[in-house]
Amino acid sequence: MATGREVQMYLDLMSQPCRAVHILLTRTKIPHRVHSVALRKGEHRTAEFSELNPMQKVPVLVDGGFILTESDAILKYLATTFDLPEHWYPWQPERRARVDEYLAWHHSNTRPHAAKVLFPVQLGGPVDRRRLDRALSDLDVTLQRLESMFLRRQPFLCGDDITLADLLAICELMQPLGSGRDILKDRPQLHRWRSRVQSAVGESFDEAHAVLFAVRDRRRARL
Repeated sequence: MATGREVQMYLDLMSQPCRAVHILLTRTKIPHRVHSVALRKGEHRTAEFSELNPMQKVPVLVDGGFILTESDAILKYLATTFDLPEHWYPWQPERRARVDEYLAWHHSNTRPHAAKVLFPVQLGGPVDRRRLDRALSDLDVTLQRLESMFLRRQPFLCGDDITLADLLAICELMQPLGSGRDILKDRPQLHRWRSRVQSAVGESFDEAHAVLFAVRDRRRARL
């Protein structure tokens, strides 16, 4: 691993991709400093942050004079620049292609479909039942494909070891917990996969999800 430097990370841990980046940083002990950007407070729209990322989105990585946006680009950069264990983003072409295959699929499937289950509920606001039912139907198709196309009979999405793909996927599929919905509880195959991911990353998982768990607990207290 490269030493003698500390990357600066701009994150909001209510953001699914930010949590994936945070887990990789803490699990692999990459020297870093987190700068919190509270999206709910509009801190991503400040002039200072907009200089870092004109798109006004998180996460953002600053490594010396190098600025990088977009979560999967950041994850790949960290895995290669800091010479992380090879399983995270394999060097062997076919194995790396499997990770890239999932990441390409992720952004038009797992990411939007899991997020849409949270949005209609609005964390305690009135539920648009038609919109929620449509979101749940789209998500069900995605979960089926995660099982049949990616997991199949292997322990992780891209093979026998955890990869960047598992981090991005699990953080998306945890997001509906913010509205009190565990979307994996009735899917034993994916439920076991979640347990394997949690075991593989250890305390980093709960640390990254602490804010989401707090939202879930506050919602339960209101019911």
